[in-house]
Formats: sequence, structure tokens, C-alpha cells
Amino acid sequence: MLRGFYNAAQAMINYQRELDSVGNNVININTPGYRKDHIQKNTFMEELILVRGRTRLSGTFRQTYVENNVVDLEQSMFEFTGRRFDVGIWGNMYFNIRTTTENPAVYQSRNGQFELDGEGFLTLGKAGRVQGLGGDIYIGSDDFEIDSDGVIRNNAGVIDTLLLTYIPPNADVAKISDTLFSYTGGEQLPAGETFDIIQGAFEKSNVDANKEMARLIEVQRLYEANSQILRYLDTMNSRSVSIARSGTA
Repeated sequence: MLRGFYNAAQAMINYQRELDSVGNNVININTPGYRKDHIQKNTFMEELILVRGRTRLSGTFRQTYVENNVVDLEQSMFEFTGRRFDVGIWGNMYFNIRTTTENPAVYQSRNGQFELDGEGFLTLGKAGRVQGLGGDIYIGSDDFEIDSDGVIRNNAGVIDTLLLTYIPPNADVAKISDTLFSYTGGEQLPAGETFDIIQGAFEKSNVDANKEMARLIEVQRLYEANSQILRYLDTMNSRSVSIARSGTA
């Protein structure tokens, strides 16, 4: 019975983690550049040994636990706005954003809803400044163009080129925030693989609302089922204790 308690409680913990993941995806359906995530489960085998008289019985039980969160880097669709500061990427390249915190760091992002800060630098809101080959990109005004290779120009000529990072579609990345990622790989763009920078559009979240809602309902039902099992086991345990006490009275 104690094993039943453990299995049901562990299942509830797993499904709670999954509910949190689904809920975060649903909340960020309209967040530009957001990448959905899901939990990755793993298992280990636990051996149970029972001794009955002189007979030794053994069995193996599979235990499941949540190992980590996996970020889905699948390409999403674009929303075309015609706004100069909206920039999208088709392909497996990512913008680089340098944070403006006390200890600055450079992270990757697919959120291309840029703007100018008070000093005229291209920024991703409060997340930080967009990086070019020369560092922080100074634009100064809204009079600029970005070509398909990421080269930024105005009437005076080339301003800079977007600093882009190639991240394979099956890579393991860490989420820093809803739209910032940390990737430590240093792969180059593979031969034959291309990308395009699209000015006047931004990439939307890759969350499929219908799939996430169906997943939410399924996981919620599994959570409730294990909760009910846990209550039944608790009732059975209480009755067993009561019977044992009455037998020794």
C-alpha cells in the first residue's frame, strides 16, 4: 500500500509540473518569438524483494519522474505589420540581445519587435540592446532598412550588420525569460542551409492553442484520477489501522 501512495503522489507531482508547462504556453500564445516547452520524463527501475517464509520473490517496478523542461524551437508564422522596427527571421538563426543589467550578458531571441531607446540604440524593449557585428547598434532615427542578410543601411550607407547565432532545431537551450534563451553551442550555419531577414514583420509564438488546450484537459484529468486514487488508498489505510486496533483491543 505504501508503494501505491508513492506512485500516486509521484504521478501527481509529474502532472502538476506538466500543468505548469502547459499553462505557461497558453499564457504566452500572443508573445512574439515565444517558444513553447514541454516536460521531459525519464524512468528508473526499482527492484522490490519480498520474503515469504523461505520463498524469496522479486519484481521490478518502473518509476517515472520529471527530468527537465524541453524548449521546442519549431519555426512559427509571421505577422506582417509594415513597421520598420519589426524584424523576423526565417531559418534557424537568432538575434543576440545584450542585457542592460548590472552584469550584462548576451542571450538569443526570436522576438523581433524592436524599438529605439533614449540614446538612439536598437533595443528589444527592457530586455536589452540588439547586437550587431560592431556591438550595440546605433540607429539614431527610424530612417533605416535591413536587407535579407541582416545588413542595416540608411541614406549615409551601411550602419552595421545584425549579429546572428545559428541554433540547430533540436538543440538544448535554457530559457532566461519568455523570449530570451541561453545557448552555449558555437556551430556555424551548415552548408546549404539558408536564412532570410524580413523587415516589417515579426515572428509569432509557436504555441498551437488547440493542441495545448487538449493537452491541458488530458493532463488535468490524469492529475484528478491520481488524486482520487490517493484518497482511496488513504481511506483503505485508515480502515486497516482501525481494524488492527480493534483486533488487539
